[in-house]
Order: sequence, then C-alpha cells, then structure tokens
Amino acid sequence: MDAQKTAIAETCLARAHDDTLSFPQAAGMLMEAGFEAYLVDYRAGTRTHYLPGGETLTLPCPGEEGPVAEAFEAAGVSAAIAWAQSGAPDYTYAAFNRQVTAAGCASYLVSFIGRRVVYFGRTGELHVEHFPD
Repeated sequence: MDAQKTAIAETCLARAHDDTLSFPQAAGMLMEAGFEAYLVDYRAGTRTHYLPGGETLTLPCPGEEGPVAEAFEAAGVSAAIAWAQSGAPDYTYAAFNRQVTAAGCASYLVSFIGRRVVYFGRTGELHVEHFPD
C-alpha cells in the first residue's frame, strides 16, 4: 500500500473518531483514493481497507465501542443508522459504535462499489443499509 493511500485511510479513521469528518465525506475521500471497501471488526478492534487489486491495510480502532451483545437486534442497528443520518447535533461516532455493538453488531462492511453497508451479528445475522441517494 502506498504512503498516500495509507495516510488517507488513517486520516479518515482518526477524523471519524474525533467527529470532524462525516461518513459521506470520508467515503468520498476513500473512493477517490481508489478504495473499494472497508471492514470494521469490533471484536478485533480493527478497520481493514480494501483495494481492487487485493491489497489491504488494517488499522487499529480506538477502543471506545464496548462489548458486542450476543443477540443481534436489526431494529437497534437501524435506529442507530437513522440517528447517524439525521444530522442530530448530539451524534458522535463513538456513541454510534456503542449503540450498534449494544444491538449485537460485531462488524460492518462498507462497500463503495456496492453502495451499501452490511452489518453482521456474532452468529451471522445481518442488516443491509443502502447508501442514500
């Protein structure tokens, strides 16, 4: 992975966690840099970025998410997503992470080429959220 792509991925992750970069802004930066997806793994505490040629970059995530609940509650994940998309002034990425892990989300895959985010529970349940138009 070249240094510029690494720097962009690191910047997007850091700025998401300090709430200075929105998901649409980060997605735009990552897509422009050539990434096709990234996977957040709450149990491993990592975020892995994928390029079309098979290169990957795995970065550690700040440890503010909390434990992943055993039961997957798609309604809870969906509510957290709606809050994130609402532009509410009390929204933070850390609070979003706590809400989705409390709802049993163990990881999520952001697919830029598929224009969707797939949220996974510990036993394989999932919730698919398509990018807004």
